[in-house]
Amino acid sequence: MSSVLTDICRYPIVQAPMAGGASCPQLVAAVGDAGGLGFLAAGYKTADGMYQEVKQLRGLSGAPFGINLFMPQPHHDDRAAVDVYREQLAGESTWYETPLGDPEAGRDDGYEAKLAILLDDPVPVVSFTFGCPTPTVLDAFTRVGTLTVVTVTTPEEAQTAQWSGADVVCVQGVEAGGHQGTHRDDPATDGAGIGLLSLVTQVRDSVRLPVIATGGLMRGAQIAAVLAAGADAAQFGTAFLVCPESGAHALHKRAMTNPLFTRTELTRAFTGRPARGLVNRFMREHGPYAPPAYPEVHHLTSGLRKAAAKVGDPQGMALWAGQGHRMARDLPAGQLVELLADELDAARASLTQGNAS
Repeated sequence: MSSVLTDICRYPIVQAPMAGGASCPQLVAAVGDAGGLGFLAAGYKTADGMYQEVKQLRGLSGAPFGINLFMPQPHHDDRAAVDVYREQLAGESTWYETPLGDPEAGRDDGYEAKLAILLDDPVPVVSFTFGCPTPTVLDAFTRVGTLTVVTVTTPEEAQTAQWSGADVVCVQGVEAGGHQGTHRDDPATDGAGIGLLSLVTQVRDSVRLPVIATGGLMRGAQIAAVLAAGADAAQFGTAFLVCPESGAHALHKRAMTNPLFTRTELTRAFTGRPARGLVNRFMREHGPYAPPAYPEVHHLTSGLRKAAAKVGDPQGMALWAGQGHRMARDLPAGQLVELLADELDAARASLTQGNAS
């Protein structure tokens, strides 16, 4: 594992930042105390909300941790497409007895305010999704001693991150649950994502930065595989989502291994940006018609998703999940970190014995 990562965590195991509540301080503290690197998710939170979670986490654990920020998004020009989608969702609004949200509720996710807080009161690691910060921003974090990570989905995005001054890239394969962290949302590339092992190899050939690999990982043997492909650490989202410390909704946790949900797909139905989740009624009915408009669609459907969760209806929720969701294990987060580390050791020992014979 790269020295910049070994200085932060004992094991090459990273808990992914899962916006929407799963990556709460309790989960991050448990992962960090067990020797992994946990991430808070600042996405969809106010700057003060992020700050309060940092304070709470620091009261729970002294282990290093990270915070993930969403990059501001360009304005979506086709308002008519959003209006058409609003009309299509009218039935959902009636069914859940809740109004549709305002698609113009905001698009920068409080980015500048969050930067100001994190530069004034630095944390060990800050990562970025949906784009790459400017060299000025990355340099500012370097000067306050914060390690920076940029999520990438192509070798070209990794090169941009390196040129801009990032310390690490988080290489996200198409197998990953939740949003694809593409720097540019281009509908023409929907479904054209690269598998994790191939992507790690391509990125390793393209840049000199340490690599965190993520996408569909659920077992320690898979850590060994991505390390062999050139990664320095492995990041897990869905695997930690079901832990008791996770702040994910109970219906979301149970859906991971519920035989009613057999597969995942990438969809724009809930947010307007490609994101992988368990296929449910909402995704089937609305996915084909959702416009490429993030965060407008996110704001539009936010109330619907909350209402569905409130009445206990997983068919109307965004059940983000990676392709390995059926392998989820309901274990305390610290125990899961230790188990993954043991499985990694076993995989390495098996490989060594195989080579020796």
